[in-house]
Amino acid sequence: MSVHQIPFPENSILSENKYDYRDSFCGDINAGNNDATIQEISTAFFLSSPKWIDSLMTLRNKMVSVFGLKTGNELTKNDIRNGNFDLTKGKHVGIFKVYDVNDHELVLGADDKHLNFRASLLLDPQSQNKKKLTISTTVVYNNWFGKLYFLPVKPFHKRIVRSMLNRTISAIEN
Repeated sequence: MSVHQIPFPENSILSENKYDYRDSFCGDINAGNNDATIQEISTAFFLSSPKWIDSLMTLRNKMVSVFGLKTGNELTKNDIRNGNFDLTKGKHVGIFKVYDVNDHELVLGADDKHLNFRASLLLDPQSQNKKKLTISTTVVYNNWFGKLYFLPVKPFHKRIVRSMLNRTISAIEN
C-alpha cells in the first residue's frame, strides 16, 4: 500500500476556503472493500491511532491545558468499537466536532483561541475495484501563538497522518 502527499482535492468540502496551512495524503482501498461507508472509514480511522500517537496526545493535552487551550473529552477505543459516537453535524467525537458529513466525506475539527483546524476524510471512488481515501488537514492561525504552536507540531502531524491513513486502510482491507 502506498500513501503519498497530493494536491488538496478540489472535490473536498474544504476546498473553497483560504487557510494558513493545508495538506492532503491519500492511499487506495483495494477490491473487496468497495462498499466501505464513511461511518466504517471513520471507525477504522479512530481505531487506527498507535500508542505513540495516543501518548503524544496525552502529553499535548497536559501541556496546553496550562495555556487554557481545549483538551476535549476522551473517547475510548471501546466506545468506538461499540459504535458509541455520533457523526451528525454539530456533535462531538472526543475532542473533535463534526463540521460536515455526507456519503463521501467527514469533516472534523476544533476551533480554539490560537488556531482553528479541520480534518477531512474523503472517500473517492476511482473505479469499480478501487477507492481512494484522502485525509486532508487545514489550519487557520488566529494569532501569533497559533503559528508558534503549529511550528513544532507540523513535522509530527505529517507523520501521524501518514501512519493513521496506512492503518485505516489496512483495517478496512482486512
